[in-house]
Amino acid sequence: MGQTVLLMIDVQQAMFMYDEKLYREQEIIAHLQQLLAKARAAGTPVIFVQHTEEADEDFRENSTGWAIADVVRPLPHERIVRKSSWDSFYQTELGEVLQRLGADQLVIAGMQTEFCLDTTCRSAYSLGYQNNVLVSDAHSTFDSKVLSGEQIVAHHNAMLGNRFVRLLATADVHFS
Repeated sequence: MGQTVLLMIDVQQAMFMYDEKLYREQEIIAHLQQLLAKARAAGTPVIFVQHTEEADEDFRENSTGWAIADVVRPLPHERIVRKSSWDSFYQTELGEVLQRLGADQLVIAGMQTEFCLDTTCRSAYSLGYQNNVLVSDAHSTFDSKVLSGEQIVAHHNAMLGNRFVRLLATADVHFS
């Protein structure tokens, strides 16, 4: 069996700076922190994916919003992979980093459910990572004009689960 890797997608300061709050924001923060603590205690590699986009002042390199959120601050040895699209694999070093680690399972959490999280789950599956876990209660988004954040999260859990990922709650994720 290969290596499991915790993938924290776009947990950046900008997500917590808007007037509108993420769906279940405080609960999501607690779950992300729990996942991180479990992975670190087990010696499981953690990779932070950081959205970087010069055209968006909230995600412009070195802006306040661009920084990985203080609530999940990476340790010096933990890898940060920058991306400029919704897909964490597209034109990034993520695939190479995972290959060097011998990764065969990704545990995926982060932001935003219908954008970067969804796209990365599907892309990982298409690239051969077919034993992945989406932490069902450790990803979130904002209300849209059509659906609430709650509806978006529920829809994506239902659509991605048992197709592209297995769904597990934070309490049921164990790293070894």
